Amino acid sequence: MKTGLFFGSFNPIHTGHLIIANHFAQGLDLQQVWFVVSPQNPLKKSEDLLDQDHRLNMVKLAIENNDYLKSCDVEFYLPKPSYTIDTLRHLEIKYPSNTWVLIMGADTVETLPKWKDYLKIVDQYEILIYPRPFYDASQASVYPNLKLISDVPLIEISATYIRTAIRAGKNCRYLLPEKVYEYIMRNGLYS
Repeated sequence: MKTGLFFGSFNPIHTGHLIIANHFAQGLDLQQVWFVVSPQNPLKKSEDLLDQDHRLNMVKLAIENNDYLKSCDVEFYLPKPSYTIDTLRHLEIKYPSNTWVLIMGADTVETLPKWKDYLKIVDQYEILIYPRPFYDASQASVYPNLKLISDVPLIEISATYIRTAIRAGKNCRYLLPEKVYEYIMRNGLYS
């Protein structure tokens, strides 16, 4: 099965994430897209990072009843911090019949040289790049396995904005799936 891997903190998952994942799941030759919830990205600060179980629960709520999208907690059980190459090797062993395709935003292309074993990743895996506001995606052409998918809707929703807005007492209901918004309010998250 050809499966897209959409890695992220999903702190919280929002409508933009879902639009992008759904576009890839139904617009290309992928059978599914998995949201790989990362406990801790080694290139990001963890000070504002919500507990991994809350983030996984929100992903599950956001994608329920969509057979094309799946939550994945594989990195919860791997050594920390999470390195993409280690996750890919683990998934290859656990699901040998799957073909893995990475899905990432244009902003991530800039940080690729900082990734552990990034040359192996860009050499051995197909990587689909979606545009992000204010980032030049043309640099993706430096790597032969990176493909810019330009027809993806350009989403300007930010999890950072959502967290800040919730802290300020603003209503972010329309930036999040309804069940995710209710989960955040019910558990007093980000406030």
